Amino acid sequence: MEISIQPIVTEKANKIAEKLQVYTFRVSPDANKFQIKNLVEKLYGVKVVRVNTAVVRGKNKSRWTKSGLLRGKTNAYKKAFVSVAEGQSIDFYSNI
Repeated sequence: MEISIQPIVTEKANKIAEKLQVYTFRVSPDANKFQIKNLVEKLYGVKVVRVNTAVVRGKNKSRWTKSGLLRGKTNAYKKAFVSVAEGQSIDFYSNI
């Protein structure tokens, strides 16, 4: 099973990372905490202390157009909050 992982880089995620050393990732919906921990340790070379996950539900969206009301829904996804050991950090901007 292939697990995809993408860092979430928003103001809120950056604030949590600076203050609490907790980094936020968007992961595959079928990934479990052990797989996420192993993948983050392998990709970023840090010691993961704890992994918390949350399933973010899709939101209903609608907009008015010339042809009438269009309705849709955003996709649901799983979010992982990864705590790293004290003194370690993950730099998302090193590849830029």
